[in-house]
Amino acid sequence: MWAVWWVWMVGALALAFLEVLAPAQVFLGFAAGAAVTGVALLIGVPGLSGSLPATLLLFAILSLIAWIVIRRAVGIRKGQVKVWDRDINED
Repeated sequence: MWAVWWVWMVGALALAFLEVLAPAQVFLGFAAGAAVTGVALLIGVPGLSGSLPATLLLFAILSLIAWIVIRRAVGIRKGQVKVWDRDINED
Protein backbone atom coordinates (compact mmCIF):
# COMPACT_ATOMS: atom_id res chain seq x y z
CA MET A 1 0.00 0.00 0.00
CA TRP A 2 2.86 2.44 0.77
CA ALA A 3 4.38 1.86 -2.66
CA VAL A 4 1.28 3.16 -4.46
CA TRP A 5 1.74 6.70 -5.71
CA TRP A 6 -1.84 7.85 -5.27
CA VAL A 7 -1.78 6.99 -1.55
CA TRP A 8 0.98 9.56 -1.13
CA MET A 9 -0.98 12.10 -3.17
CA VAL A 10 -4.08 11.60 -1.02
CA GLY A 11 -1.87 12.01 2.05
CA ALA A 12 -0.46 15.22 0.58
CA LEU A 13 -3.96 16.58 0.05
CA ALA A 14 -4.97 15.64 3.60
CA LEU A 15 -1.89 17.37 5.01
CA ALA A 16 -2.55 20.44 2.87
CA PHE A 17 -6.10 20.51 4.23
CA LEU A 18 -4.72 20.33 7.77
CA GLU A 19 -2.49 23.28 6.94
CA VAL A 20 -5.59 25.30 6.08
CA LEU A 21 -7.16 24.41 9.43
CA ALA A 22 -4.00 25.06 11.47
CA PRO A 23 -1.87 27.56 9.55
CA ALA A 24 1.67 27.37 10.87
CA GLN A 25 3.64 26.21 7.80
CA VAL A 26 4.28 22.87 9.50
CA PHE A 27 1.91 20.60 7.63
CA LEU A 28 2.73 22.34 4.34
CA GLY A 29 6.28 20.95 4.38
CA PHE A 30 4.96 17.46 5.03
CA ALA A 31 2.38 17.89 2.25
CA ALA A 32 5.08 18.94 -0.21
CA GLY A 33 7.25 16.00 0.84
CA ALA A 34 4.37 13.57 0.38
CA ALA A 35 3.51 15.05 -3.02
CA VAL A 36 7.08 14.79 -4.31
CA THR A 37 7.33 11.24 -2.93
CA GLY A 38 4.13 10.39 -4.81
CA VAL A 39 5.55 11.83 -8.01
CA ALA A 40 8.79 9.87 -7.47
CA LEU A 41 6.77 6.66 -7.11
CA LEU A 42 4.68 7.57 -10.17
CA ILE A 43 7.70 8.01 -12.44
CA GLY A 44 9.34 4.90 -10.97
CA VAL A 45 12.50 5.99 -9.21
CA PRO A 46 14.65 2.87 -8.86
CA GLY A 47 14.88 1.40 -5.37
CA LEU A 48 11.67 2.97 -4.09
CA SER A 49 8.88 0.77 -5.35
CA GLY A 50 9.36 -2.12 -2.94
CA SER A 51 11.22 -0.61 -0.01
CA LEU A 52 9.20 1.02 2.76
CA PRO A 53 12.27 2.29 4.67
CA ALA A 54 13.69 3.93 1.54
CA THR A 55 10.33 5.52 0.76
CA LEU A 56 9.96 6.86 4.30
CA LEU A 57 13.53 8.16 4.25
CA LEU A 58 12.86 9.98 0.98
CA PHE A 59 9.66 11.42 2.44
CA ALA A 60 11.48 12.63 5.57
CA ILE A 61 14.32 14.25 3.62
CA LEU A 62 11.97 15.92 1.12
CA SER A 63 9.71 17.17 3.92
CA LEU A 64 12.66 18.70 5.75
CA ILE A 65 13.92 20.40 2.59
CA ALA A 66 10.43 21.68 1.78
CA TRP A 67 9.98 22.99 5.33
CA ILE A 68 13.32 24.83 5.21
CA VAL A 69 12.48 26.38 1.82
CA ILE A 70 9.01 27.43 3.00
CA ARG A 71 10.41 28.83 6.24
CA ARG A 72 12.97 30.90 4.32
CA ALA A 73 10.34 32.10 1.83
CA VAL A 74 7.70 33.01 4.40
CA GLY A 75 10.10 33.77 7.21
CA ILE A 76 9.45 34.95 10.70
CA ARG A 77 7.70 38.28 10.97
CA LYS A 78 9.54 40.96 12.89
CA GLY A 79 8.09 41.37 16.33
CA GLN A 80 6.53 37.92 16.28
CA VAL A 81 8.33 36.83 19.45
CA LYS A 82 7.99 39.09 22.46
CA VAL A 83 10.89 39.16 24.89
CA TRP A 84 9.85 40.11 28.40
CA ASP A 85 12.32 42.24 30.35
CA ARG A 86 10.56 42.09 33.69
CA ASP A 87 8.01 39.89 35.38
CA ILE A 88 4.48 41.25 35.92
CA ASN A 89 4.70 40.19 39.58
CA GLU A 90 7.72 42.37 40.29
CA ASP A 91 7.09 45.65 42.06
